[in-house]
Amino acid sequence: MKNQFTNELINSTSPYLLQHAHNPVNWIPWSEKAIEQAKTQDKLILISIGYSACHWCHVMEHESFENLEVARVMNENFVCIKVDREERPDVDNYYMTAIQLMQQQGGWPLNVIALPDGRPVWGGTYFPKELWMKNLGAINDYYNNHRIQTEDYAERLQQGIIQSSLVVPIDKEIDFDSEIIYLGVSNWKEKFDFENGGRLGAPKFPMPVNIDFLMYYAFIRKDKTTLEFIELTLKKMARGGIYDQIGGGFARYSVDEKWKVPHFEKMLYDNAQLLNTYSNGFQFFQKEEFKEVVYDTVEFLERELLDRSGAFYSSLDADSEGEEGKYYVWTEKELKTALKSDFDLFAKYFNINRKGYWEDGNYILLRDEAIDVFAQKNKLSQHQLELKIKTWKKELLKKRSGRIRPGLDDKTLTSWNALTVTGLVNAFKTFRKDKFLKLALNNAVFLRENLIKENGNLFHTWKNGVASVGGFLEDYALVIEAFLMLFENTGDKEWLHQADKLTQYVIQFFYDTESGLFYFSPKKNKTVVVNHFQKEDNVIPAANSVMGHNLHKLHLILGNPDYKKMVFKILQHIIPDFSKYPMAYANWGSLMLKITEQYYEIAVLGVKANEIIVELQQKGYKPNVLWAFSKKGSEIPILKDRLVNDKTLIYVCKDTKCDLPVRLVKQALEKME
Repeated sequence: MKNQFTNELINSTSPYLLQHAHNPVNWIPWSEKAIEQAKTQDKLILISIGYSACHWCHVMEHESFENLEVARVMNENFVCIKVDREERPDVDNYYMTAIQLMQQQGGWPLNVIALPDGRPVWGGTYFPKELWMKNLGAINDYYNNHRIQTEDYAERLQQGIIQSSLVVPIDKEIDFDSEIIYLGVSNWKEKFDFENGGRLGAPKFPMPVNIDFLMYYAFIRKDKTTLEFIELTLKKMARGGIYDQIGGGFARYSVDEKWKVPHFEKMLYDNAQLLNTYSNGFQFFQKEEFKEVVYDTVEFLERELLDRSGAFYSSLDADSEGEEGKYYVWTEKELKTALKSDFDLFAKYFNINRKGYWEDGNYILLRDEAIDVFAQKNKLSQHQLELKIKTWKKELLKKRSGRIRPGLDDKTLTSWNALTVTGLVNAFKTFRKDKFLKLALNNAVFLRENLIKENGNLFHTWKNGVASVGGFLEDYALVIEAFLMLFENTGDKEWLHQADKLTQYVIQFFYDTESGLFYFSPKKNKTVVVNHFQKEDNVIPAANSVMGHNLHKLHLILGNPDYKKMVFKILQHIIPDFSKYPMAYANWGSLMLKITEQYYEIAVLGVKANEIIVELQQKGYKPNVLWAFSKKGSEIPILKDRLVNDKTLIYVCKDTKCDLPVRLVKQALEKME
């Protein structure tokens, strides 16, 4: 079918931008050229930011951006720029900061009006068509009649953005100890939902960074209350509608406090990190259902988000056929037809009842209890029930595959793929399933071969063989983390060398020596967008917190004292805020635990090094251990001069200082008690 309209977005690789390529709005992609165009035409800029899987972005597009009357007003009065927030997180952060300084609630779509030079003056999120038209007219009229006042406001707002992006210099070094972490968790407990898991209230987001920190803390401090809360959270998430009970994988969040009704979009970054979290959960709690979550989530990633290159795509939309969740929900009639005589048992297990009912005759599948408990209540053996569930899932997955699929965002993001490598490697370490490591290695090799230049510079995004957009700190930090994870679990020193090379590049081009923090974009970038230091952890950990962990690990492996000094300097900016708002600094909390509590480096050398490492790693949850091993002699400082012929020796070290080696796993574990 021939499209009536085509704009400049047609040349983009971003699926989100391509979704808007046939709008009647004269959209252009973000670039310095676009800013220059606005200056030349002396027009206000309208910046609209979203992402491919964003439900309300689609709604606003259908209501406003596809409407000829709205498009005419936008085209006549504004230079209209579309931005994929996943492709340009720097631009998104800049305008989101502006919105928050305007005392507006942030979210997506994010719609901002800026002066011709890009400085913002007004904005908000989703607007219904009539309100959108009214606002556009009012802002344009005000600018034309009060230009001096508008420019004055823009300058004040710009200064506010600059100030919010700066950090307060540290005059005096702050001492810190485990008491700060204890106070932070104590305050945090007031927000624990002890009935449903997660944070009190709705909506509910899976927050892997928070869960991982709290699990680590509870393990170290033997905090029974927090451990029970973490186990509850993992169970409730895995049994809720937020988890795809048929196909595996988690949706982005649930709109209610019971994890029942998801916002159906599935993001790579959530599922990558939850692989890591549920692997940790299995190591600690030894619950089979946590193992099932990991295996099924890997199957989902492999089935629906894996490119033949080894790269992973970004996300699946919430909508199909214009309806949110249509792909995932079921009517009672559909289920009875598909499952026949097994329907009654299926309905009990997956709540085809008032509890599972959603809307318009549709049900969301969710569970109440573990397989063994349900089997016992219903006079079945666990094995019988497991076979039935496997058959049900296979049949419904087949039926579902015949439906119109949600839209796929098939761009590859470096940072999200790196998170996936880390999640897969931890799953491999936990379950020793070779496929997990193979997927991780294929993805890591893809990143190394396609997104990293020889000088250590890397790209942020890739699609159809083309890498684009210069890398941000989150890309470098998460790739370094993934490569270090591979070194720890394969013994391949090439991953360590790559990680250290990238670290040196980051120090050269992102590091601010005065503050000790790393900028989000390279220091040399000159643009209207204000560079910033990403400090607060969110669904994805802050890039600076990841770099803190990387430097700590590299210090222990390479014995580089400069890296250790950098870790302590970077933490100075977090210590004053951690105890007051720990949920925004959870990954920093894990870093502080490594420094204030017992943390071990385990180095194994000798012909049986691989077998010994596997045996050690299989002895339960160990968040406070760094692993290094080699069958042969090595020049890597943590392994150097420690090989003894015809022996496999285990060195238990703390902050690069090692005890005398032992030969038995039991002896090594005793040293770590």
